[in-house]
Amino acid sequence: MMSKYEFLLRISMLRYGKRAIFEKIMQLFANGLPSSIKDVSLLLNKLGLSDIQLALFYETSYLHFEPILEWLDSPFPPKYLIAYCDNDYPLLLKQIDSPPLLLFVLGNRQLLDSPQLAMVGSREFSEYGAQWGRYFAGELAMNGLTITSGLALGLDAICHRGALEVSGPTIAVLGSGLAKIAPRSNLSLANDILSQGGAIVSEFLPFEKARSVYFPRRNRIISGLSLGTFVIEASEKSGSLITARYALEQNRDVFALPGDIDNENCSGTHYLIKQGAYLVSKPTDILEHYYNYLSVVNNSLNSIKEAPSHSILYPEIFAVIHHQPIPIDIIAQQVNLPISEVTTKLLDMELEGLIKTVTGGYIRNRII
Repeated sequence: MMSKYEFLLRISMLRYGKRAIFEKIMQLFANGLPSSIKDVSLLLNKLGLSDIQLALFYETSYLHFEPILEWLDSPFPPKYLIAYCDNDYPLLLKQIDSPPLLLFVLGNRQLLDSPQLAMVGSREFSEYGAQWGRYFAGELAMNGLTITSGLALGLDAICHRGALEVSGPTIAVLGSGLAKIAPRSNLSLANDILSQGGAIVSEFLPFEKARSVYFPRRNRIISGLSLGTFVIEASEKSGSLITARYALEQNRDVFALPGDIDNENCSGTHYLIKQGAYLVSKPTDILEHYYNYLSVVNNSLNSIKEAPSHSILYPEIFAVIHHQPIPIDIIAQQVNLPISEVTTKLLDMELEGLIKTVTGGYIRNRII
């Protein structure tokens, strides 16, 4: 007898013909492969493995799989192995040219079939990119889209955070195994994703360390899971453009946020727009595009706005602060208050997490 997980891992280690074998499993088991295989040799015979494939199937010692199986069996956080032949394998991902045959998942596996938007951007980002990345992620997550990104430093992490700040769904796809989350500096973010009902996904074995060659493979999964890819801010050499290229190859939409023409980090998004990507200036540009996919929109396309003013500290001040820096003297002028009084109130608002200080003045810190 052999567990389903060990059987799938052994099939995945064959050097050729793996996808065809998974497709045969789908034909043989309409309800999915059982949790344990009683007669392995009989099943392998039904799957039509060659003598060479049979030898490859058995050649690896069980000791190689034992740590992986033990990791999968540990309950917290919940862990899953979803195979290409499983009924709950993400439908959109199955449609790409080179779908991963195995997906390791931490957290909420049902989220993989939710309508997703890939949001990606450069590790080197400006305040402009950070603010709009957070803003769009929050608005889109509140209105029915799961935000999918790569947990990378920079705008990937900011987009995950933007979704979490509004208690929205988000999925992180890794270029490492799930037991070796990278970068380690984003481990806290990974834990927050899991604690708030999100998911973390990888095609790599759990104890596999991150490698540079793995990230393009990771990017094809990010775009493959998603209805479209939204590039926030990226240079023409950014890995985000690799994700956009995969999206185009997968016949998915590509969106781009325009930026300052003097900002090198926006050259990639401007290039995408010139190549035909959808120019995005507000969340409804994307939400309207996917209206038919979003069961929870509920007329929100015309009502994306801040919470009622009575729930916000100093609403008259908050109303004049947006996502572009505004100097304190302009704020004081617009609310008709002395600068000394405005300074005190701004400090209170900053301590509440409503706003923050940046070069040029104050901006909103998050979506309220």
